[in-house]
Amino acid sequence: MDYRDKVFLAVAENLSFSKASEELFISQPAVTKHIKELESKLNSTLFERKGNRVYLTEAGKLTCNYLKKIRQQYEELEFELGRMSDTFKGTLRIGASSTISQYLIPKVIAAFHRRYPKIELFLFNGNSFEMEQNLLENKIEIALVENDSSQSNIKYIEFLDDEIVLVTGSQSAYAKLKSISLIDFEQIPVVLREKGSGTLEVIHKQLIKYGTNLDKLNILIHLGSTEAIKNFLCDFDGVALVSEKSIEKELLLKQIKKINIKGINFNRKFRIAFRQGEQALSSKLFAEFLSNYNF
Repeated sequence: MDYRDKVFLAVAENLSFSKASEELFISQPAVTKHIKELESKLNSTLFERKGNRVYLTEAGKLTCNYLKKIRQQYEELEFELGRMSDTFKGTLRIGASSTISQYLIPKVIAAFHRRYPKIELFLFNGNSFEMEQNLLENKIEIALVENDSSQSNIKYIEFLDDEIVLVTGSQSAYAKLKSISLIDFEQIPVVLREKGSGTLEVIHKQLIKYGTNLDKLNILIHLGSTEAIKNFLCDFDGVALVSEKSIEKELLLKQIKKINIKGINFNRKFRIAFRQGEQALSSKLFAEFLSNYNF
């Protein structure tokens, strides 16, 4: 791809000249120069400014759609050339939900890089909903999500079992409890993940299955990450619902204690998500590697 095309896509995907300059490690005037040159070449205005914000024009949207396809074709070309020599060159942009990106995927990516060192990897993280949106907007080639819901234009493949468990801090007033009833659970102060997180979605659906819902819980606060929740538990007389995969170290150090809710479990599957249709070859290779990884 022409470098001006890459600069254009960086601005288009960020809708910001300054963010594009940071992403590409070039100055903002250089970004502006490349965009003007591309606009001159195409004889079209690609961006318009409204106040402090940047928007794609209709010509810009069309250009963006075509250049994304061209970028993918270049990546597939590099990949196929790599396949011929067993070097597997290419680029792969992975999006992962918060739990997966923090506690599972780093070691997988490290192992994948050792096996395929010439595939350039980029990892983006956020909640499951955000990662699915990034996938649909072609900002990433593959998403790793922890939610239960499915979108019709996304294909899902399960790759790992997980359980959301009830926990409390070791110094909490509830630390001596081994199990509680659902009625007890509804009364105890609880901290949960934010709206849009896959963890909260699973909790919501499972509670309805057991005849209750989030509105009946004594929710003190919603926090944006599992790490924030674990830190919060240190000085909190209450409980939290988090992925079991996220608390292995804290359980070993006896900083956190699990509590059973009688008759209730929050089982779920971590899933690989692709856009429907043709998939990038590098994403297929990563999905196969991840599915066979020994966690």
